Amino acid sequence: MVELYTQFIIRWRYLVILLTLATVMVTGFGAQKLSFSNDYRMFFGQDNPQLLEFEKMQNTFNKNDNILFVITPKDGRVFTPETLAAIRDITEEAWQIPFSTRVDSITNHQHTAAEEDDLVVDDLVVDPSALSGNELTDIQSIAINEPMMVRRLISPDSMYTGINVTVQLPGERLDEVPTAVAYARDMQAQYMEKYPHLDIRLVGLTMMNNAFPEASQDDAQNLYPLALGFIIVTLLLMLKGLSGTITTFLMIIFSIVTAMGLAGWLGIRLSPPVMSAPIMVLTMAIADAVHLLVTMKHEIHLGKNKVAAIVESMRINFWPIFVTTLTTVLGFLSLNFSDAPPFHDLGNIAAIGVAAAFIYSITFLPALITLLPAKSTREVTGKYAMGHFGDFVIKHYRSLLIGSSIVVLILVAMVPRNELNDVFVEYFDKTIDFRVDSDYAAENLTGVYYIDFSLGTDETGGISDPQFLKQADELVQYLRAQPEVIHVFSLTDTFKRLNKNMHGDDPAWYRLPDERNLAAQYLLLYEMSLPYGLDLNNQIDVGKTATKIAITLETLSSNEVLAFEQRVTEWLQQNMPDLQGSGTGPTVMFAHLGKRNINSMLIGTTVALFLISMVLIVFFRSLRYGLISLLPNLLPAAAAFGIWGMFVGQVGIALSVVTGMTLGIVVDDTVHFMSKYLRARREKGLDARQAVHYAFNSVGIALLVTSVVLIAGFMIMAQSHFELNAGMGLLTSIVITMALAIDFMLLPPLLIKLEENGEKKV
Repeated sequence: MVELYTQFIIRWRYLVILLTLATVMVTGFGAQKLSFSNDYRMFFGQDNPQLLEFEKMQNTFNKNDNILFVITPKDGRVFTPETLAAIRDITEEAWQIPFSTRVDSITNHQHTAAEEDDLVVDDLVVDPSALSGNELTDIQSIAINEPMMVRRLISPDSMYTGINVTVQLPGERLDEVPTAVAYARDMQAQYMEKYPHLDIRLVGLTMMNNAFPEASQDDAQNLYPLALGFIIVTLLLMLKGLSGTITTFLMIIFSIVTAMGLAGWLGIRLSPPVMSAPIMVLTMAIADAVHLLVTMKHEIHLGKNKVAAIVESMRINFWPIFVTTLTTVLGFLSLNFSDAPPFHDLGNIAAIGVAAAFIYSITFLPALITLLPAKSTREVTGKYAMGHFGDFVIKHYRSLLIGSSIVVLILVAMVPRNELNDVFVEYFDKTIDFRVDSDYAAENLTGVYYIDFSLGTDETGGISDPQFLKQADELVQYLRAQPEVIHVFSLTDTFKRLNKNMHGDDPAWYRLPDERNLAAQYLLLYEMSLPYGLDLNNQIDVGKTATKIAITLETLSSNEVLAFEQRVTEWLQQNMPDLQGSGTGPTVMFAHLGKRNINSMLIGTTVALFLISMVLIVFFRSLRYGLISLLPNLLPAAAAFGIWGMFVGQVGIALSVVTGMTLGIVVDDTVHFMSKYLRARREKGLDARQAVHYAFNSVGIALLVTSVVLIAGFMIMAQSHFELNAGMGLLTSIVITMALAIDFMLLPPLLIKLEENGEKKV
C-alpha cells in the first residue's frame, strides 16, 4: 500500500511540488494577519478568578496601569531648584502622554495647610526658582514625612524621586501601548539631554506590557537565524550531500510558514511563548526527513537506485513517522489544558507545524528528492560506529540495566526537591531595559509589585463612618508593620491630615475624625479643592461605599506573595470579620497562575498519556510492548525534573507544561527503535539480541542525529531573553537527553531481559 502510494507521488512529482507550493502560499498568506499581544492579561483565561476579581476592582476604581519615571540626580539631591524645575517640567508634559489620565509627583502633590479658618490646597512646589534654602528644607521635610509620598514618589534619603503616570488604555487598537511607551521614551531622551545631571528610567505595568513584544522580536532576530544555521550545518555533515539538505531545509521552512500562516488565519496573537513555536517546529520537522533520508542513503549504499531506495524508505518509515507525528501532536495539544492562553497558542501552532511537516515529508520530500542528484553512495556519518555501540550494549546489557535503573531511580528521588515558584519581574533577563530598570527602582525608590485591597461597606457614604475608618487604619498599620511592605497608600492618611489642618495644623490632631458628619465634610471640602485629574477616584468609588488600599511590595517569589496574601486575609477574618475586603492585582494574579497551571496540566498530561498509550498499543499490536514502551517515555521527564531539582529547584508556569509537551516528543525515539526491533522479531525471525543489533544498525544513527538536533534546537531556545521560554528550552533539552540515554542504555537491555524471562514469541 505504502509502496503504491510512494510510486504515485513520484509519478506525479511535478504536480505534487506545485500543489505544495500553492498550499504554502495560501496558508502562509495568513501570516500578515499576525500581531503582537502587549498586555500581561494575555496570560490569564477569561474565567480566571483572579483576573475577574482584578477587573471588578478596576471597574470600581480607576485603572492603575502606569508608567513610572524614576529620576536620580547625579549629585544625590532631589530638593534643589534645578532638579525640582526638571521634575515640574516632566510632570507637566507627562499629561500629554497618550492615554494618560493622572500624573503624580512631588511637585504637584496636593499639599494641604490651614490659613486661619480656611483649608488651602495647592501644589507642594509652585515655583522652584523662587525657593529659598529654608523653603527647600521645609518642602523636603514635608515630602519625606508624608505617608502618601515617601517610598512611593520620594526615597527617605531624598536621593531618588518618581513621577507616576496613570495610563488608561481603551483596548481598541493594538498600537496603544507602543504609542504611550514611545512618547515616554522620547520624553526620557529629551529631558536627559536638557538636564544632563539627571538619570531617568522607565518602569511600571505599561512598560512591562511593552517588554513582551520587545523580547519576542529580539528572540526572532537573534535565535531564528542561529537555529536555521545550525540545522543546515548538521544536515550537511550528516547527509553528506546537498540534495537531502536542500530538500529538508525547504520542508522545514514550508512547515513553519504553514504553521504561522494558519495561526494568522485563526486569529492567534503573538506572545513570547508563541514566538518559540517556529524553533520547535524547525527542530521537530527535521526528524521525519532525517529518518526517510538516512534509510534512503542506506538502501542506495546497498545498491538500489534512487527511486527504489526512497520507495523502500517510505515502506519502512511511513507508519513509524505517522505514529510519532500523532503522539507529538497529542503532546502539544495537551497544552490546551494549561491555565495560560499563550501556551494554548504555542501548543496549537506547534501541533499544526508538526502535522504539516509529516504531510510535506510524505509528499514534497519524495517528489523533490527524486529530481535532485544523489551521487553519493556513502553511508551516513557514524553508521558503523552505531553498530559497534549496539554490540557493546548487548554484551553488557545486565550491567547497563542495573546501572541505568539505579541512576534513574536516584534522579527520580530528587524530584520532590523542586518548588513551585516564580518571580514574574524576572520573566525578562537583564538585556531587557524593563528588567534592569525595575530592579533599580525596587532597590532605590519603590517596588514594582502591587496588591490592592478593597474595603467596603453596605451604605452610601459609609467610608466616612468613624468605625470603618478606624478598622481601615488598623489594617494600614498592620500592613506597614509587615517586612515585605514598602509603601501603603490609604485614604486614612488623608483624613488624618485634613483633621490636623482643620484644627490649625496642630500635630496633636493628626488622627481620624471622631464624627461621621465631620469626616464627610472634610472629604467634600478637600475634593472640591482638588484640580482636574488629581481627584480621589483612584481611592474611593462613586458612591463612597468603598476605598482602595494600595500596597507596594518588595520583589517577591510567587510563594512569598501567596503567603503574604493569605496572612493578610486571615488577619482580616480574625480582626474584622464584618468588613468586606479582598486583595487583587497583577502580582496576585501571576502568583496564583503557577499553582493553577500545575493542576490543569496534570489533567492535560494524564489525558495525553492515556491517548498516547492507546496509540502505541495499537501500533505495536501488543498490549505488553505498548505498556513497556511507556517506561522510556515517562522516565525522561521524571529524571529531568530530578536533575532540575538538584541544580535549580524552582519550577515556574512554563516548566509545568514541559512534561505534557515532551511526552509526545520522547515517544519518537521509542517508536522508531521498537518498530525496528519488532520488525526484526516478526519479519526476520531474529532473537532479542539480534533484533536489538538490527534496531541500532538501522535506526540508531537517525535517532542520535534527530535527538542532537532537538537538544540543540531547544538549547538555542534556552538563550531567549524571556525566562519562560529559556527555562522551558533548557528543561526540554534535558528531557530529550535523558530520553536518548534511556532508549539506548535501558530499553535494549530491558527487551533482552524480557526474552530471558520467557517472552520468546512477539
